[in-house]
Amino acid sequence: MKSSLIEKLGVFLLKDGFTIKSLTRTCFDLLARKQDKILLIKVLEDANAVTKEYTDAMNTVSSYIGAVPVIIAEKAGNKLENNVLYTRFNLYTLNFTTFINSIRNKFPFVKRTQAGFTASIAGNKLRKKREEKGYSLNYLSRKVGVTSRMIDKYEKGDSEITLNKAMKIYDVFGHQVFNEINIFSGNNEIESKYKSDFSKKYIDLGFEAADTNKTPFDIIAKKNDELILTKVGDKERPDFSSLSKLLDADNLVIFKKKKPKNVPAVTKEEFLEFEKANQLIKFLKEF
Repeated sequence: MKSSLIEKLGVFLLKDGFTIKSLTRTCFDLLARKQDKILLIKVLEDANAVTKEYTDAMNTVSSYIGAVPVIIAEKAGNKLENNVLYTRFNLYTLNFTTFINSIRNKFPFVKRTQAGFTASIAGNKLRKKREEKGYSLNYLSRKVGVTSRMIDKYEKGDSEITLNKAMKIYDVFGHQVFNEINIFSGNNEIESKYKSDFSKKYIDLGFEAADTNKTPFDIIAKKNDELILTKVGDKERPDFSSLSKLLDADNLVIFKKKKPKNVPAVTKEEFLEFEKANQLIKFLKEF
């Protein structure tokens, strides 16, 4: 099920003009890029299987590379409904159909929360549409099953309403009076989180940096437009260089015993000897 969904996603994204990179044994399954739009996608049969460790890692990486992290699944216990937005550990979660519609700028306006299914009314749009059709507050209140005072409240600001009331309003005005949820508008702030000597060194050099889990690299660092993906150890990862290329990033290997070929590499001692960020950047660019 998961592999077929990844295949469907890949075919769709390629047809839509994205360049994609498929990965295994990482916190995300697909990295997709189309110009400045970068998507970090985790594919699951059941979204309830995702762990906070994975979502935290996706959020960290996404903030550094300017990506939008999403989970695409068929169910979360129960089947995920079309054109409904769910969340898992604050990560947007949606089914394949909702994802396709979002890529085509047909965003969902219904979301699943602890309070159940809700929608956000755009008050000014509701008032404008009601007045265009010549409906009174009393007429619309009878249609929706609330008081005219409540309709007046809806029109004076954005309001979260139950799906039952939302569908009654939808039957009268359609989707245009609701606030759509642009799943691609997220913008996480970069946060430095060091656990190792290497990430701490990056921070000392003036970079934002974080150790990463369940990714093809061990450290991600950024300073202005310079993005560096760093792998620590002698075990090679074949997709490391191609991933860096897709992200317009430099890559660095900090090796222990075996120096890799065709990639910038230093020992731990050599890395810790860098005194300025531009020394490291120059080394990477000259390789």
